[in-house]
Amino acid sequence: MAAFNAAIAQGYGAECDVRLSRDGVAMVFHDAALSRVTGVDGVVAARSAAQLGQLKLKDGGGIPRLNTLLQACGQAVPLLIELKVMGRNVAPLCAAVARDLGKHPGLQAAVMSFNPIAMRWFARNMPQAVRGLVVTEQGQPGWRGAARRGLALWVARPDFIACDVRDLPSRFAAEARERGLPVLSWTVRTKSEHVVAAAHADQIIFEVPRD
Repeated sequence: MAAFNAAIAQGYGAECDVRLSRDGVAMVFHDAALSRVTGVDGVVAARSAAQLGQLKLKDGGGIPRLNTLLQACGQAVPLLIELKVMGRNVAPLCAAVARDLGKHPGLQAAVMSFNPIAMRWFARNMPQAVRGLVVTEQGQPGWRGAARRGLALWVARPDFIACDVRDLPSRFAAEARERGLPVLSWTVRTKSEHVVAAAHADQIIFEVPRD
């Protein structure tokens, strides 16, 4: 929460990743495994929300629940929520995120995912939620990669796409903008990446602010 609180204090929006706890709670955490960030073996999905909250992160706090972050953001702070979910069984995590969003009317929030089925779930079950498709062309060259991205776009029917900054300029992103889909770019860390993203995207997801 220290990073989110710092962003809020500076007047920035924020982006987070969420995974599902064993007991069905949306938790703010990027990796499937706990070890890289907490030093503890195991995976997020094997522990309850209470157990995850007791693990210590580098800022001294525990792994926060999505609802805690939504409370911190209030109605003034825009938030992008990336759902980390594989395969077709997306409903448990999607439903958990939807429940939390429903507790905070007026929140400036959007959901997004690499998984187009998750975004289709929101289109059907929470159509008022702004949703995005996250894409990367890294390791997916040629016509097969283009076909996969095209199919994902058709399945997700997103309101925006979020592209890997390493892929810009991108024909896929340019065509999306031509069709009226806003393009976000992630994750911008350097001055040169900021220049590229500013030229080829409509908004930037960054780690280091650039004037």
